[in-house]
Amino acid sequence: MRGLPERGPLRLLAAATFVNTIGGGLWIASSALFLTRSVGLSVTQTGLAFSITALVCLASSAPAGYLTDRIGPRRVLVVALIILAIVTSAMTMVHSFQSFLILAVPMAVVDAAQRAARGAVIARAVDPAKRLHARAYLRSVTNVGLAVGTGLAGIGLAFDTRAAYVTLILGNAASFAAAAGVLSFLAPIPPVHRPADSPRLLALRDRPFMVFVVFDGMMATHLGLLEVALPLWISFRTDAPHWTISVLFIINTVGVILFQVRAARGTDQLSGAGRAARRAGLSLLVACAIFSLSGLSHGKLTLGLLIAAACAHLLAELLHSAAGWSISFGLAKADAHGQYQGAYSMGGQLGQLLAPLVVTALTLGWGAPGWLVLGVGFAVVGWSISRVVRWAQTSRAEADPASGPTPASDPTASHAEENDACGERPARAGSAAGSGAGGGAG
Repeated sequence: MRGLPERGPLRLLAAATFVNTIGGGLWIASSALFLTRSVGLSVTQTGLAFSITALVCLASSAPAGYLTDRIGPRRVLVVALIILAIVTSAMTMVHSFQSFLILAVPMAVVDAAQRAARGAVIARAVDPAKRLHARAYLRSVTNVGLAVGTGLAGIGLAFDTRAAYVTLILGNAASFAAAAGVLSFLAPIPPVHRPADSPRLLALRDRPFMVFVVFDGMMATHLGLLEVALPLWISFRTDAPHWTISVLFIINTVGVILFQVRAARGTDQLSGAGRAARRAGLSLLVACAIFSLSGLSHGKLTLGLLIAAACAHLLAELLHSAAGWSISFGLAKADAHGQYQGAYSMGGQLGQLLAPLVVTALTLGWGAPGWLVLGVGFAVVGWSISRVVRWAQTSRAEADPASGPTPASDPTASHAEENDACGERPARAGSAAGSGAGGGAG
């Protein structure tokens, strides 16, 4: 990540992203405690609420993408952020499981809309030759914002009072409003007009693309390693001190900030993106193998193994993100970026749903063999993504040799509609229940 970008959409986008993800950090750090300690929900009710709203967001993604194309992504994005600011403020009045769902379910729908609009704005507004750089840069900014937000949240959490939790939630609401204000300075993007007889949910009918989305979601479960499985593994299966968990999170956060832009190089064409997906799978295999050894070692060797595995995991995360962005742009139809970006976001949401169950069952339930099974699975999925990309390219060439998808950063692509950009949300905002946390930066 290097300084501020040049004046234009990306600079506005970066400013909106930074402000918005500070709010995301506030929500991520405080939402579960707010619901359990202040609202009075049980742990089971909290988990169920997050799962319900995550499913709503997943189901709403493709229709929200269609709406984005019909109305215009910049307009949808700004309106969605304003709505999220209002409804997040109303979260301060939640007093029961039912009242939380009354707010969280529509927030999940709006969150799906802003996810689709975010990707579509980048696809329609940023110079095609700079799309991947923009996404990588914004992900770096996202991690900086999250780090600041979670740090500030720690101050409020130290008080552990209703007033402190309400303050954190209102801070998150303010971040949505501020991001909407910044993005309102961007030039509008006109809606896409499709023939009346054209399918409405085009992306869902694109079999190669949807197969990619499923595989991408399976690969995205690797985020659960760092967030769910690894803390439990370190606590119960290794002799490493608990502060090691924080060290590994710092390695990941700082690594994304410093190296995401560099990792995106070479993935601007679909062939390069396919190779990056394969390498991501192999890197995860290496990481899982080293993690498995940490349960058999002792002392400083355990700490060294955990750090080495975290570095391999970081490399995989950087490559997986870059590959996903390139493929989602490169396989999208030029007049349906909203739909395709909405469908692409479904993969990350699927990964969020699967991760807690899959990674904990294998790593904590099976131990070292479970880690190896998980690693081999990631390697197979990474290889499969590269094959799906070839299938998609072949099927498009056979269907219409003259058109085909626009490469993720084709410098010859038309710039006629490249006049806007959008904000990123946290890469790991968790469920859509926290639409307060927003969608993935990925």
